[in-house]
Amino acid sequence: MKIQYSTLFTSFAFAGISFFPIGVKAQMGKISNLRPYDKKGINIFEPPKDTSVKFDGLQVRFGAGFTQAFQNLKDENDHTGIPANKLYAIAPGFNTAEANLYMDVQLADGIRLNLTSYLSSRHHNETWVKGGFIQFDKLPFDGQFWTDLMKVTTIKVGHMEINYGDAHFRRSDGGHTLYNPFVENNIMDDFTTEIGGEVYVHHNSLFGMLGITGGMIKGNIDSLVATPQDANIHKSPSIYLKAGFDKQLNQDVRLRLSASYYGNQSSGGNTLFAGDRTGSNYLMVVEPAAGASYTTNETSGRFSPGFSKKVNTVMLNAFIKFDGLELFGTYENAAGRNKTETIDRTTSQYAVDGVYRFGQEENLFLGLKYNVINAELANTPTVTYAQDININRFVVSGGWFLTKNILLKGEYVTQKYSDFPVADYRNGAKFNGYIVQAVVGF
Repeated sequence: MKIQYSTLFTSFAFAGISFFPIGVKAQMGKISNLRPYDKKGINIFEPPKDTSVKFDGLQVRFGAGFTQAFQNLKDENDHTGIPANKLYAIAPGFNTAEANLYMDVQLADGIRLNLTSYLSSRHHNETWVKGGFIQFDKLPFDGQFWTDLMKVTTIKVGHMEINYGDAHFRRSDGGHTLYNPFVENNIMDDFTTEIGGEVYVHHNSLFGMLGITGGMIKGNIDSLVATPQDANIHKSPSIYLKAGFDKQLNQDVRLRLSASYYGNQSSGGNTLFAGDRTGSNYLMVVEPAAGASYTTNETSGRFSPGFSKKVNTVMLNAFIKFDGLELFGTYENAAGRNKTETIDRTTSQYAVDGVYRFGQEENLFLGLKYNVINAELANTPTVTYAQDININRFVVSGGWFLTKNILLKGEYVTQKYSDFPVADYRNGAKFNGYIVQAVVGF
């Protein structure tokens, strides 16, 4: 049964009504090494590492994220002589309210569990589980070896959001958009959930991670089907790595640098660049009029290269915070193909943003962002070669934290599509306008 929770929960949140009944607060003990879902969680990347938290028995904590947006975007393309390329007609209005529910459980000393559910989202209107994991910051084994090992090691196992790159720590995720100083994520949105495990090692300001998963967004025991272009029916795991440096250099300056790799050589349907099933925050922009709907056209404004059979990609990230000024940069180069291709195509992405936080406790911010995609399109009936295309986006944003849990933010965006084939509905496309979001996270 589909349950529409978003309107009810969002109304409660913005009316200031407590999500929890009186007395529950006393039952909500501290969950160790948890990234807060409110303003305190901004600019936290990997989960914090603190092995000194006292365990007082099993503890349960519920959290949530709510987002309601008003959109006023205008789009157009060059569909002269090709009526099928006419775009979906859009007008100013409210987007679907989105809501997330978080359950975090302290199971044992240094062992916690997370379960994340989407209560309402653009792509799925019903309540469904995003994923969950168990995180070990301590192991229930006797011996000084295990104690010393887990002082610098964290282990995560489950069906979870994988830790490829740093951009996913600053993205909007369904109803939880509080970490993102902008409305939407990168044009090529690196995000997926897969089944596997990650091992982290921390030493002073250095960190590293090794991850391995099944390489698909959900459990799958089906055999692959050979195609005339690709006879390989072996399913490969995804292997991904991250290494970096993160240090508070002095009272005012923090520097973080990281490099990440993700690879899968034979997948039954890899979704690293198309794994967000909640949908983008730009509703129905640059979508074809014929057959389009809110649920099936959930990735408006984004681009996926379609590397569903094979993918190898590298991401470099840099983050610096100087007093109230933050600079965050992303460079990514990916190569891969689908199961009906024989030659790898390439895609590159560049993104840089600057955010200035000011006011009492940095409760106000202004931001600028520039994002570019250069890619080779997959072969289609209308594209017989890997045509090079370009998409670029420029964003101006601003926000106000009324409290650490309540955020009002908005942005003005322009995005242009260049060099697409004449038969493609994105040929000559562009959109611009503004979006305002009211956000709650706790």
